[in-house]
Order: sequence, then C-alpha cells, then structure tokens
Amino acid sequence: MKGYRISIIRHGMTDANEKGIYIGSTDMSLSDKGCAELAAKMDEFDYPRVHRVYSSPLKRCTETAEILFPDTEILLADGMREINFGEFEGKSVDELVNREDYKAWLGGGRDARPPKGESLEEMTARTFSALHNIIIDMMNTGLTHCALITHGGIISNLLTGFGLPKYDPKYLNAPCGEGFDLMVTAHMWLNSQAFEILGYCPYNKE
Repeated sequence: MKGYRISIIRHGMTDANEKGIYIGSTDMSLSDKGCAELAAKMDEFDYPRVHRVYSSPLKRCTETAEILFPDTEILLADGMREINFGEFEGKSVDELVNREDYKAWLGGGRDARPPKGESLEEMTARTFSALHNIIIDMMNTGLTHCALITHGGIISNLLTGFGLPKYDPKYLNAPCGEGFDLMVTAHMWLNSQAFEILGYCPYNKE
C-alpha cells in the first residue's frame, strides 16, 4: 500500500522565543539569531528533498521554508497557524503569573480559553482539518514526500493526538528548525485518523 511521508518541522527562532514571550497569532519574523541557527543546521544536518512544502501562513514559518527548502513550491496551510493566545499575546510568563485568568487557563484543561483567544480543543480541530487536507492533496497529486513547516505547539499536539506509537509528550517537543518524519497510508488515515511517527528530522550526515 502506498505510503505518504511528511517531514513536519518547527520554524526558526524569533525575538519572542528568545525572550520567552507568548506569540501565537502575532505575525513575527525570524530573528537574526534564528536565521543563523537555521543556516548552521543546514550545514550540520541533511534536510530531506521534498516535492512540496506546506507552511503555516505566519512569517516565521514561510521564512523558515524559504531557507530550508529553497526553490521548492510552498503552499500556505492556514489551519496550521499557531494557537491564538488572545490577551496573553506579546506578554511573558512573568507579566502574567499573577493574573487570575492566566491561572485559570493553565489549570482549565483542553476547553479553557485565554481571554479573546482559542482553546486547545479548537486548535486541535482546525489543525486536524488542515492535516487532512494536506494528506488528501498529497494523495490526489501523487506526491510521496512533502514538508510541513509549523509551530512547536502544533507539532506536539498533532503527534500526541494522532501519532503512533504513543509517546510521552515530553519526547515530542521539536527544537527550532527540527521535527519529525511521519508516514501515513490512505487506509490508516481514512479509517483510523492516525499516522506513524518514524523518527527525527533532519537527519545526521553520514
């Protein structure tokens, strides 16, 4: 049965990542350090040759796609944007730690929503729909290996929810510019809404 491989990779570092600031829907570019780190990783590791790159529409992802996969077609996947942190956007943990609504959100489970933001359950629903569209597009076009550039929280949530085998979520956190290889077949996805986690991406040089 034909398999479809997706290399799902986290975007490079931004100034907000360096400072520990929440940016979900905020459209921030890569930092100079983030661009330099991606260039260094391209020297250190082998990134896969892919037929197409799907990307979150936020600049930190499209810029990462252009650096890691130059001259490769990029299609935007709006549903793969980061979670919307609402009123917590642009703020650090230190700024939020004494707010009651922040404490309620942290302890509230998957349905908890930041003020004017998005819940984990809502984010999961839209990212599942976006991944479904990507997989169906690959099947319809016959593309057997593509990349997906998205956000750290999106990656860990998708792999925890739909990936096999089941791993402790702490092992599914992707550093900037890195991620995981997934494999899915039509039968596996359409019948079980699941994919196989193959291992880490990019790859160590031989």
